[in-house]
Amino acid sequence: MSGSDENAPSRRAAIFGALTFIALSILVGSTVFFHYQEGWAWIDAWFFTVTTISTVGYGNLVPATDLGKIATTVLIFSGIGVFGLAATQIADQLVSRRVHLRERQKDAAATDDTKG
Repeated sequence: MSGSDENAPSRRAAIFGALTFIALSILVGSTVFFHYQEGWAWIDAWFFTVTTISTVGYGNLVPATDLGKIATTVLIFSGIGVFGLAATQIADQLVSRRVHLRERQKDAAATDDTKG
């Protein structure tokens, strides 16, 4: 096993941890921002943030201020990017685990064949 292969799990964990922190910061920061900037209730600010990032966008809440509209465009691009990257990292982790399990099963089968 090479040095880079040994560091891969810790590097993946660091990337996932950073993405989790950034994603939570976007969710919390945007909710707080829209609560104060637009004067929305906390639940409305949260709902707007989540529906905007998820691209559902029901349209029942719309920023009325120019700053709120600018922040929404920033939220759309940053939120979609960060959450898309997080989804990619999760999928990569799941695939890597599955490949690792298959390799271990093949190694175990090969070891059994040489013994018997």
